[in-house]
Amino acid sequence: MDRIDKKILALLQTDASMPVSVIASKVGLSTTPCWRRIQNFEKSGVINKRVTLLNRDELNIGIDVFVAIKTSQHNAKWLEKFAKAVTSFSEVVEFYRMSGEIDYLMRVVVPDIHSFDNFYKRLIQKVDIDDVSSSFAMERLKYTTELPLDYAT
Repeated sequence: MDRIDKKILALLQTDASMPVSVIASKVGLSTTPCWRRIQNFEKSGVINKRVTLLNRDELNIGIDVFVAIKTSQHNAKWLEKFAKAVTSFSEVVEFYRMSGEIDYLMRVVVPDIHSFDNFYKRLIQKVDIDDVSSSFAMERLKYTTELPLDYAT
């Protein structure tokens, strides 16, 4: 990955709807070679998909809840059931298996505490969980979907 590739990816992370001709101009290429590089990124999986980021506050879904889960169940069958249950909830926008004291961490997006309580009740109906701790974000200090490209090779 060269300097131009990183510039192209940086521009696409900022605005995926930017015309190839504009990207090409900004990185010092003509349109066709720039388009080929973007196509290669898509074919190789560097670009997974292009999306639109919505304004959560305008849609009344501005509350982030970080849910930490501990379990004594450490077997494939339980994990499969748990992962299937968690991924079925549209409110869960991120879901991780962790190292350390917490086994799983998810970020849940809801409009209010009542909606989170409903989510929580539906979750525990689907799967047995030993310990759940939820923290409501008071303020979003940084949020980005842009990856740091300094490390890209």
